[in-house]
Amino acid sequence: MLKWLWITLLVVVLDQLTKSAAASNLVLFQPVELFPGFNFTLMHNKGAAFSFLSDASGWQRWFFTFIAIGVSIGILIWLTRLPSDHRVMAISLTLILGGAIGNVWDRVLLGYVIDFIDVYYADYHWPAFNVADSSIFVGASLLIFDSLRNSHQEHKASSEQSEP
Repeated sequence: MLKWLWITLLVVVLDQLTKSAAASNLVLFQPVELFPGFNFTLMHNKGAAFSFLSDASGWQRWFFTFIAIGVSIGILIWLTRLPSDHRVMAISLTLILGGAIGNVWDRVLLGYVIDFIDVYYADYHWPAFNVADSSIFVGASLLIFDSLRNSHQEHKASSEQSEP
């Protein structure tokens, strides 16, 4: 299932290109409104999702880096053991892997993750995110969907076998 790693590479490249464009063209914390409810706003996230632990003293940079590297290694091992007919799961895992690598890249080189997509309603702003975060979200959603679908199919198959 390593044949799907091109998706990981695509996510990392798109993530880094968009972050580079954001860092080059936006001013930190100055929103650029694209349309109501959607801005590009350059932010530096030193924490994890939703800026969790962003105010810590700096240890979180390496903590989140090592967690992401560990998860990435786990995903690679999972992919090597995945049967060839589990395409949706392979795609979801490569999306998650690409997002993890994209954010680790920032953490290692910059000490923070570049976020720039700002979605809001009225005065409520969703925490800013990036292409890597979006890829992780889509991959995790696909993984859950695929797991539920497979669980339903297994339950249905076992029910059919138990009927006379």
